[in-house]
Amino acid sequence: MDNIMESKVKRLGLSLTDRQQEQFDTYYRILVEWNKVMNLTGITEYDEVNEKHFLDSLMIVKSFDMSKVFSIIDIGTGAGFPGIPLKIVFPEIQVVLLDSLNKRIRFLDEVIQQLGLEKIETIHGRAEDFAKKTQYREKFDFCVSRAVANLATLSEYCLPYVKIGGYFVPYKSEDIDKEVEQAENSVQILGGTVEEVKKFKLPGTEIGRSIIKIKKIKPTAKKYPRKAGLPAKEPL
Repeated sequence: MDNIMESKVKRLGLSLTDRQQEQFDTYYRILVEWNKVMNLTGITEYDEVNEKHFLDSLMIVKSFDMSKVFSIIDIGTGAGFPGIPLKIVFPEIQVVLLDSLNKRIRFLDEVIQQLGLEKIETIHGRAEDFAKKTQYREKFDFCVSRAVANLATLSEYCLPYVKIGGYFVPYKSEDIDKEVEQAENSVQILGGTVEEVKKFKLPGTEIGRSIIKIKKIKPTAKKYPRKAGLPAKEPL
């Protein structure tokens, strides 16, 4: 990882060991290699990946003390963002990556193996299905997602995984107010409350981003999430 990226990470109050920098570089290399044969990202230039994927994934530290987080599930993880960058920087956290496309899971397994990551698991499947399983339901301190789904829909996918007192943390673009407003009802139905919308620019850029802090304050009713497809078609 180049010095520009390193200085931006420092602005977040983080410092990377040589090993962690090496892991990010290896991750970048595998991403670009696999991207030639499957669609993982539209961004492939080194500095851009570091900024728009790696650095962006770490912006959660502006809202939370990650030393107090022990387990994270990343829903619709795609190429592993934000789950893998968080795992690299906070290796003690137990991480689960869920994605519905098996070829993406194969890619993630390759990244995990080459980076020598431990206490990390990949799941191939739909968020609606795994949220019904006892070993995953309401078991995580944090559920994170950079998925593009509307916030009301995303809340139904994600909040069932979060334990009481934990957080659902969606990563969104800067212009998010209306979407948050429209999602407040579904968040409430699912046992959550919107605590804060944190807006910021990626360090050293004009790229505006938002991180939404949604706290889980009561259990999610057993009927949620509804069956596959419904949360997207008919948001609560």
